[in-house]
Amino acid sequence: MTLRYGVIALARTTFDMEFAEEMKNRAFAALDAAGIATIGPRTLACDTEQAEAALAEIAGQGDIDLLLIIQITFTDASMTIEMARQSNVPVAIWGVPEPRIGGRLRLNAYCGINLAAHALGKAGLGYRWLFSSPDAPGITDKLTGLAASSTGSAVSVERFELEADAVADRVVEKLGRARISVIGEHPAGFDTCEFNANELHELTGISVDRVKLDDAFEKAKSAPAERAIAHRAEAAKSLAGLDDVDQEQLDRSFRLLCALEDIADENKADSIAVRCWPETFVDYGCAACGPMAMMNQAGVPSACEADVYGSATTLMLQELAGEPVWMADLVDVDETDDTAVLWHCGLAPLSMCDPEAQAEATIHTNRKMPLLHQFPLKPGRITLARLSQAKNEKKLMIAGAEVLRAPMAFTGTSGVVRFDKRVADVCTTIMDEGLEHHFSLAYGDHLGSLRQVAKRLNLPVLQIA
Repeated sequence: MTLRYGVIALARTTFDMEFAEEMKNRAFAALDAAGIATIGPRTLACDTEQAEAALAEIAGQGDIDLLLIIQITFTDASMTIEMARQSNVPVAIWGVPEPRIGGRLRLNAYCGINLAAHALGKAGLGYRWLFSSPDAPGITDKLTGLAASSTGSAVSVERFELEADAVADRVVEKLGRARISVIGEHPAGFDTCEFNANELHELTGISVDRVKLDDAFEKAKSAPAERAIAHRAEAAKSLAGLDDVDQEQLDRSFRLLCALEDIADENKADSIAVRCWPETFVDYGCAACGPMAMMNQAGVPSACEADVYGSATTLMLQELAGEPVWMADLVDVDETDDTAVLWHCGLAPLSMCDPEAQAEATIHTNRKMPLLHQFPLKPGRITLARLSQAKNEKKLMIAGAEVLRAPMAFTGTSGVVRFDKRVADVCTTIMDEGLEHHFSLAYGDHLGSLRQVAKRLNLPVLQIA
């Protein structure tokens, strides 16, 4: 019997739409070659209205075996969640990889399905998933297998009982008196960044202060010119290319850095979480990435997309590592060489730059505004962690990996890594568990200390690598 899939291909117009169109066509060609009858329009759904129209068209064409949502580019999870809620058949999400050619992240589809999996899991909605090129060997079996597969956890959550030590005690004590300032609200559809301040306080002792985004912008606009000039002079010691970007927008970036410093100082904040887009671009006129990277370097961990739990995790790791930390997206996995790519627009602290590379000032690839850091990560041992709320169960995700010296995979700040377990297994666990799309990382091996911290916070540990 011929399989019938309702298919909706999602995209966001801020990515490479020409390439997205090509990948969408290749995805449908793979479905055709697999003998699967696809129901619905073969066009990209770039907004809620288009996605709802596609879903209505599918609903009007009879029974289907599966609703397949193809993540052609990164999008938030709001459309996926709504379609899954309306579906009376199993739902699958399929992300397509892209080549690591050193340029912009043209699709960022893996991060999209990661975000979607977390949102679906948190909403109690079942899902199947696939991350594979439409041309990959065995793609026919993978596509037809989606109709028969089910969601399951590849790794069980265990409670580790380890002896207490001074390191864990120090970290827990630090968290118990820490403050996080969250500037603005997390973007719509980013369920990964949702938080309840009371629950976080009960869990860790961390207090959260709220700051309006407009207030932060006003602080930036009123920052003294000489202070912004001093920040620029300091940045010029390490960053090449400051003269090559828009100077007005660059000045706004350094003024925003002044505002972030003032907010942290006034609120006695140990860490901050910032709604970094789209308002910083469209309402204020610069990228927040560089200023936040500089806050990271200064020892005030800064999380983008107003991710408070991410901010709490980076604070935890900084206390363990005793040096600047970073929060990144996992944006690519390659089973052929068993590697993955950790990336963010330009948020990494300069201390993480490969000493064989020159850190550069650059612009946001989608929004075309400075200031961002651009460099590959230095090689070495790293620990990843995430204070997670996946599937509405609080846990501490941890992983060990090695950063490899490699050419830059994508623009911004990124690193090619090899996990302690096979990347295919790591990817399976992330998707099946519905983990958040942000992972905090620090150099060094801190897995043992993190387990002990988790014990004190009465948190189960999920070690994915």
